[in-house]
Amino acid sequence: MIEVEDPRVTRSRALILDAATRVFLAEGYTAATVDQVAQSAGVAKRTIYNLYADKAALFRATILRSIEIADAFTSTLVDDVRTVVDPVAELPRIGARLAEAVLTQSVLPLRRLLVMESRGFPELAAEYRQRAPDAVLRALADLFADLGRTGHLVIDDPVVAAEHFAFLVIGADLDRGMLGPQQPAPGTLGARSGAGVAAFLRAYAPDDRARRIGWTAR
Repeated sequence: MIEVEDPRVTRSRALILDAATRVFLAEGYTAATVDQVAQSAGVAKRTIYNLYADKAALFRATILRSIEIADAFTSTLVDDVRTVVDPVAELPRIGARLAEAVLTQSVLPLRRLLVMESRGFPELAAEYRQRAPDAVLRALADLFADLGRTGHLVIDDPVVAAEHFAFLVIGADLDRGMLGPQQPAPGTLGARSGAGVAAFLRAYAPDDRARRIGWTAR
């Protein structure tokens, strides 16, 4: 028989993990305290310890929830890339979705936090890499292998092509975001990802199509 969690516990857990995300991002793991998380969540500190043994367990739960969110995005991306038939028409949409998912909201700050704490939590860093960026690259590599077999793209190495696509679409902004708190200006995100996709297509499209591929910011 599957045990169903008390709805009150589920609500408390969500409040605590939301608050822990805010506090860990603002203070870093070392400086953050369970007292701060309790105050931010509006719960008693004992409530947190009833669910998590210590601050390290709370940090792990916070990061694992973020990984689950990344899993959900990866699943939808995999579904999207499976339907791509015309890369010139459809890859700009894939690139825009990837840029929005990685470069906005809390993904970049959480990546910075995980990198800073990776020595203390190496298993979390490895799990995040496998289930988030590596999973996206695998999905893209599978897509480009298929498009190479059908002649829509000229692909020698699908893995390298996936890395080229990801860097052209988000690489520079990701580097900037990992080294500082700034995020891309909302008006530039689509233009930069679209320009990256266009550059990718000019490199990988068959010669007779490459000359016709351009990008105009919309």
